[in-house]
This record gives sequence, structure tokens and C-alpha cells, in this order.
Amino acid sequence: MTDTVLETAITQIDAARAAGRVPVIRTFFDEPTFTATHVVHDPVTRRAAIIDSVLDFDQPSGRTSHASADAVIAYVRAEGLTVDWLLETHAHADHLSAAPYLQEQLGGRIAIGAEIRTVQGVFGQVFNEPASFARDGSQFDHLFTDGERFALGEMEAIALHVPGHTPACLAYAIGDAVFVGDTLFMPDYGTARADFPGGDARTLFRSIRRLMELPAETRVFLCHDYKAPGRDTFVWETTIGAEAAANIHVHTGVAEDDFVMMREARDATLGMPRLILPSVQVNIRAGHFPEPEENGVRYLKLPLNLL
Repeated sequence: MTDTVLETAITQIDAARAAGRVPVIRTFFDEPTFTATHVVHDPVTRRAAIIDSVLDFDQPSGRTSHASADAVIAYVRAEGLTVDWLLETHAHADHLSAAPYLQEQLGGRIAIGAEIRTVQGVFGQVFNEPASFARDGSQFDHLFTDGERFALGEMEAIALHVPGHTPACLAYAIGDAVFVGDTLFMPDYGTARADFPGGDARTLFRSIRRLMELPAETRVFLCHDYKAPGRDTFVWETTIGAEAAANIHVHTGVAEDDFVMMREARDATLGMPRLILPSVQVNIRAGHFPEPEENGVRYLKLPLNLL
């Protein structure tokens, strides 16, 4: 079956490279959560998107702060950018989103993949959310579907559904660059886990193979880096060609069944992410906290002996 969405993405990337219309990208790396937040803008119109932002969170005290987000805000204002989009590649399990705070300061629409509704349904049960918790994605300003096209100023962009790590994972191709979230890591580190509720290693493999059909020169921006053994610096940019040639888990030639066997065995050895319980509760709400209780205080739940 012809993947017309992928063909559109390939055409967009090739055209952007041929015309020299490529986005400017500045990355802010949050070492406590190993998260890369990308600010991407059209150099002509200076319209911008912020992808996978981080809210600072001290779990022992339950306190939040905004140093990471404020650094992004300072850059946006210094560069004279107008923020149109606050994009999430998925509902993260390792950090809290700062999207509502950034929206308050800079504007823009908070967006994620339409399958967030599936994630909300699953984790709504995990956290025994009340009926008042909407499971229709309405906490977000926009839900992208696979192949949906949008613009960043005069620069074309398209959303690609790449499930496997979670059901709602998206990659955003903007100009000649693609932002893949947790679907891929640097070639020397491999791929994301697929054992969270709704995750699936076989689906992840097929999503990665789809991404690897993009032009080899496509710039790839990752959401995380953890320094592979023998590497002393954090890195969050690579190319489709480099991933296809050298990704230690899923380079060209790795069979689907072999990948699934490896991924499932590896996932079985991994502990839960340190911030998964607070992160997911917040991120399925588009970065908002649960409503305050009678005493005016907002609370996050800690389910015991469930996950």
C-alpha cells in the first residue's frame, strides 16, 4: 500500500533543502531529565514552535519552578520570535511539560497527537481519575492526525504518527528537519522502550522503519540523550542516514522479530522512570495540574502496588 503521508513528507523535505528554506533550531538541554527542548523557527517570518518543553519539578518537596522554561522565553524574546505552536511529541513519562506556562508568557497553541485520547483512557483508569477528567483530548488546543499539514510562517510542516513507545507518539517534520520524540535515540544508544501501557515493540519497529524512508539527509532532532558508553557529551541531533546505517538496535538489516525480541528482553530489565507518576498525570492534562481540592491545594496521586 502506498504511504501517501510519507510521500508528502519526503516531497516537503526535498523541496525545503532544494530551496534552502530550512528552519533555525536552538536546543535547550535539561540534564536532570535528559530532555532536549527545541525552539524551531522560520528565518523569514520568525514564526516559531517550541517542542517538548520542561517544567522544573523537585519531587521530594513537590515544588515546581521555571528556570528551564525561562531560558527558552529569554531566547524567544531576544530573537524577536512569535510562537505559534507548543508541540508535544507524546505524553512524557520523564518530565513535566511547561507548555501552559510558556503559553501564558508567549502565546501559541498547545498540540499533541489525536491518540492522546487513548492514553488518557488508559491512565485515567490507572489514576482513578474522576468523571470530570475529560478523556477526549480537550485539554489541548489542537490534536494532530497522521499526515496533517500545518505551517510555521512560510515553512511547511507535517505530523507523522509513529506509535510504539506510546500510542500517541508523533514526529513533526518541519522544513528539512524531523523531531522524533522518544521514538529514536542517537545511533550509539538505540531506541525507546515500548513497555509502558499501550506501548508495543513491533509497532515501534514499524514506526521507525517508516521514519527511515525519509531522505537520508533529513536532520533528526531527539527528545533525549543519555550519553552512550564511551561518549562524554550529550548529543541530540543526527540524520536519517546515520540512524539507518548505525543505530545499534534498528539499523538497516535488523529483522522485525529480532528487534522485538531484543526490545522486550531489554525492557524487562528496566525500572520505572523516576518521574513517571507525576509526569503522566500532568502531561495527559496538557501540562496542567489537577484541580485544587477543598483546601485550595492541588495533589498528584501515587498508586500503590499497581504498576
